Amino acid sequence: MSSPQHIRGIDDLGKEGIIEILELSDHFLEVSSRRIPKVPVLRGKTLAWLFYEDSTRTRLSFEKAAKRLSADTMNFSVSSSSVKKGESLRDTVETISAMGVDAIVVRHKSVGVPWMLPKWTDAAIINAGDGAHEHPTQSLADCYTITQKLGDVSGKRIVIVGDIKHSRVARSNIKAFTMLGASVALVAPPTLLPPSMADWPVDVIGDFDTAIKEADVLYLLRMQHERQEEALVPSLREYTNQYGLTIERSRLLQKSSIIMHPGPMNRGVEVSGEVPEIQNAVITNQVENGVIVRMAVLYHLLGSGVTPTEIQNEDNND
Repeated sequence: MSSPQHIRGIDDLGKEGIIEILELSDHFLEVSSRRIPKVPVLRGKTLAWLFYEDSTRTRLSFEKAAKRLSADTMNFSVSSSSVKKGESLRDTVETISAMGVDAIVVRHKSVGVPWMLPKWTDAAIINAGDGAHEHPTQSLADCYTITQKLGDVSGKRIVIVGDIKHSRVARSNIKAFTMLGASVALVAPPTLLPPSMADWPVDVIGDFDTAIKEADVLYLLRMQHERQEEALVPSLREYTNQYGLTIERSRLLQKSSIIMHPGPMNRGVEVSGEVPEIQNAVITNQVENGVIVRMAVLYHLLGSGVTPTEIQNEDNND
């Protein structure tokens, strides 16, 4: 399969592309376990981070991934850039592109921005989150984590709980999980579900305790207050009572089931303080795999002339 020019959403990859990324991730997992976890496969390539929204996990994992692949990076900070002087997104992209970049990793509050950027640059575009629309690399990291822990995504029952309406992670994950053969169910108050579910290949379950019992993967989402324009639940306490994962509720899980969360967590709201530390929780694994999978994503788009097998044979002291 030929690599796509961009990874703006899961549809840019399709099922074959997702599988290819997951297979590449196995090779980069080996690289990352070395004493010096670095290979020169993207030496000479330049990546730019264009983050118009705050980020911890995504931005840092992309930076770590680029360094492990020996790529050069350009860090863009909105707070200290000409955006504060009124510079448009187009002018910013064209300026960065004129300096010579091979890929732009963009996060923006507006839906659709990653699809606009190719009008203004020849660089590959990677979507690090556009509004409440998509977050494909988080979804790829989640697919890889499930594969590591449960052997395969196919045939698994994945229950996503929380603020579905405003979650770009949920949208990308529903696409990726169903492409790979999983069955997906949603649990949320009606006010936190999308207005129309007609085209979503999911079940909606009203009772959280019932959903927990059938889940191979329990995927928790935070309340995204920054995207909510009105009060969508009576109170956080009532939301937690009905939809929060407590230690007591976690005992309803099958022993083999896993608990996931894309972060940042609001402990005491969607998840109690102790739950992330129990054996079923793989939240730190998701973070670790975020670096591995983003190495695979960058190589998938920009790597050339080196096969995955040769990656493992590269001189890691280079």
